[in-house]
Amino acid sequence: MEYILEMKDICKSFSGVKVLDRVSLSVKPGEVHALMGENGAGKSTLMKILMGIYKMDSGSILIGGEAVTVSGPKDAISKGISMIHQELNPVLDMEVAENIFIGRERVKTVAGKLKLVDKASMREETEELFRDMNISINPKAVMRYLSVAETQLVEIVKAISLKSKIVIMDEPTSAITEKEVLVLFEQIKRLKEQGVAIIYISHKMDEIFKIADQITVLRDGALAGSGAAAELDGDKLISMMVGREIKQVYPKEATEILDVVLEVQELNRGKKVKDVSFRLHGGEVLGIAGLVGSGRSELVETIFGIRPATSGKIFVKGQAVTIRHPKEAIAHKIAMITEDRKQTGLNLKTSVEQNISLVSIKKLSRAGIIDKGQESEAADRYIKSLNIKTHSRKAPIISLSGGNQQKVVLAKWLLSEPDIIIFDEPTRGIDVGAKRDIYLLIGELAKQGKGIIVISSEMPEVMGISDRILVMSEGAVAGELNRDEFSQEAIMNYASARGGKKS
Repeated sequence: MEYILEMKDICKSFSGVKVLDRVSLSVKPGEVHALMGENGAGKSTLMKILMGIYKMDSGSILIGGEAVTVSGPKDAISKGISMIHQELNPVLDMEVAENIFIGRERVKTVAGKLKLVDKASMREETEELFRDMNISINPKAVMRYLSVAETQLVEIVKAISLKSKIVIMDEPTSAITEKEVLVLFEQIKRLKEQGVAIIYISHKMDEIFKIADQITVLRDGALAGSGAAAELDGDKLISMMVGREIKQVYPKEATEILDVVLEVQELNRGKKVKDVSFRLHGGEVLGIAGLVGSGRSELVETIFGIRPATSGKIFVKGQAVTIRHPKEAIAHKIAMITEDRKQTGLNLKTSVEQNISLVSIKKLSRAGIIDKGQESEAADRYIKSLNIKTHSRKAPIISLSGGNQQKVVLAKWLLSEPDIIIFDEPTRGIDVGAKRDIYLLIGELAKQGKGIIVISSEMPEVMGISDRILVMSEGAVAGELNRDEFSQEAIMNYASARGGKKS
């Protein structure tokens, strides 16, 4: 058996729009096969067909040389296929262990005939899985209180625990730091040794070349190219993905550094944020780096009023302000693009247009009634300027790819005309072309004199776009680096509290 999986001439259309056009993919046992392409290229659609979430219009699927029909996710799992989804969708009010074993709960027999869910057994098995992967999450924890990174790790463990023959990993490292990435790569190595085939979707070039054996690239729903990873390089991949060369991944330009627009003095929020002080200038891109749990997101959420501070001071353009709610932050011209666009960035039940106008309803209203003409004009303007791929401003936001949804979140905040913009993992799960668009936008906003804060788990990214970097560890600022001091080693030294605190 040469191939464990063959997908042949797969076609799929939605509402008359063809999203997959005769796409084929063949994967060998024990192979990591990278599937790449821009957002909207058809990668996730192809994998959802394999999982039985979507039904293909035409084509065939063979597993172990035998033609199969996959009727749904449960059927896919029974056929030895599992998937780590890019968009996290846990059952929030269940325990971690219950999420791991959902749909295949462990049961115990009581009084000879009554069958009950055996929570203790599931917790024990979960603890063993976590121990094996060097993950420190409490199996009893409720999913709702986990960070995005922890939720991602739970999803990874869940997929691996199914002991499938084919594991699809759709952006599995989009929300985790390099430490967790190394843990995942160790598991991938073990799965390969067991003959498991892995289809790996990622926009991170360095990851692809570290772990992939074969690479297949999709562009606009069609096959753009395929080959051994050893025979390809970053430039060739980018050219295949976007149909053009991208000369510079991080297009950083020098900007004029202006007066201080935001000052934080000895800010505290319980054990998560400890005595943090810093200044942000207009025209400056301030990066915030650190490991998962270092307090990066908690810091900016405290500044934005999502988590009120327990003590400390915040100054906006020299004026002391009190921010205990996001509405107060918005009133002080602060915007925040949150880490999880689906949970906290978008209203998934409405259209592209309504999401763009979400923060600026008052601005677009007359006598309490929304001016539909102004709302439509604003939506069209940002769809054009941010190159948002949608067939209409009235399109449901859920019909857009992840990268285009992120651009809608950006449009929503830009319409409010902020002076200070906080980006928390702005390029998570976004392709190389869309990433560059966002980097260019960040640079343009800095040129306009806006103060920019960027949190990123990708060290090349935070170094590529920042003028200065604060490194956090255990809720405190462990170090500060100017651009001429940037290095991954310096950041990791501070992040792991080995670098000492810089005065």
